Amino acid sequence: MDYAERLTVPLRWWAQGTMFVATLWLAVLAATPEVFAWSVTAVAMAVLVALFVGYGRPRVSVDGTTFRAGRAHIPLHLVGAVTALDADGLRRQAGVEADARAYLLLRPYLKRGVRVDIADPADPTPYWLVSSRRPDALASALEAGRAHRAAG
Repeated sequence: MDYAERLTVPLRWWAQGTMFVATLWLAVLAATPEVFAWSVTAVAMAVLVALFVGYGRPRVSVDGTTFRAGRAHIPLHLVGAVTALDADGLRRQAGVEADARAYLLLRPYLKRGVRVDIADPADPTPYWLVSSRRPDALASALEAGRAHRAAG
């Protein structure tokens, strides 16, 4: 594996979600019996965990032959130009400069990412826009994988 990253939800989301559930517990406890309040809180916490784990599940990886971003994958020989984007660049690429046909794997808590152009003429997707905590490392891994595939 040349590069691997999971787009997990940040700790501050977990803290805020837990505080929300605690507030819910307090509100329900004031109006209902204690057993019911704890039951509602347990269900709310389970839902919170399921949502955050599911939302943070996507994985971005580059191995010797394939680039994977979430459920999508593409062989490295079909990857075109790769650009690491800072926060402003990612915001522009996802906003005013966006192409509706692009594949997007964006997370609001990750402000940086990469743009990966697709060099497959049969693919209607012009590029992938993928959030990353380490966009420079991801771009380097993609470039190295492409160069290795072209050489060998």
